[in-house]
Amino acid sequence: MEEILKAIENASIEIKKVIDKGDTSKSENENSTGDTQLKLDIASDIIIEKIFSTIPSIKAIVSEEQESIVPLHDNGEYLIAYDPLDGSSLVDVNLSVGSIYGIYKNEFNAKNIIAAVYVVFGPRIEMVVSQNNSVKMYRLHDGEFKFITDINLNEKGILNATGSTQMCWPTHHRKLLKEMFDDGYYLRYSGGMVPDLHQILLKGGGLFSYPGTADKPKGKLRQLFEVFPFALTYEFAGGAATDGFKRVLEVETTHIHDTTPCFFGSKNEINRVKEVYKEYGK
Repeated sequence: MEEILKAIENASIEIKKVIDKGDTSKSENENSTGDTQLKLDIASDIIIEKIFSTIPSIKAIVSEEQESIVPLHDNGEYLIAYDPLDGSSLVDVNLSVGSIYGIYKNEFNAKNIIAAVYVVFGPRIEMVVSQNNSVKMYRLHDGEFKFITDINLNEKGILNATGSTQMCWPTHHRKLLKEMFDDGYYLRYSGGMVPDLHQILLKGGGLFSYPGTADKPKGKLRQLFEVFPFALTYEFAGGAATDGFKRVLEVETTHIHDTTPCFFGSKNEINRVKEVYKEYGK
């Protein structure tokens, strides 16, 4: 695991160099879910795959930017699913973006995720590692990632990050968020999953929601690359994650690019979500 974390550190330093070059143009390619890939996405993906290919303990990888699983080392122990540059469309307006990694064993599914890492590229570069029931943050300084703090969520937070297309929200979801704002929650939403979830973690709690909607009943966020890694992170930090009805890490995966509705937050906020969804149904 240590050599994997070091590989992610090295990849992050290289990705930062690509971001700094500032090429935010679109490529002629689409990823597996039909999104037009930015050249930043492709460059970041190439960097990560190249570095991971040198790590003997990695059996196979799968990227959000690729169609299928890429085998690396037959005798490897770990499987890694990653989103090379989540929120890359925000780079041209100079907002924070990030990379997300889920580390699995045996198979790519929720029950087999054992660790998660995400990296925030903002005014500072920070890496958050979730393993062994703890969440630790590191910051890049003078070319090295140095430990900063352990991350723990409060039972209740004050932030509310509301994703997806509002006009397509189900009525009960709209009601839930209105009640939370009426109770004094603050709206914090950049459109980037990594910085928004990072903010909730560092500020002590709140809710990030990306529900199933009329236009996307199964949600938009990908299970293996985005949802499961952050679900593990929030649980290890003392919070929780649900699809509205059950624990996110009990959601089944039938295809490597499956999506799911998801809510991440402090236990208080996740309990509110489950109560509303149980009462009103899908």
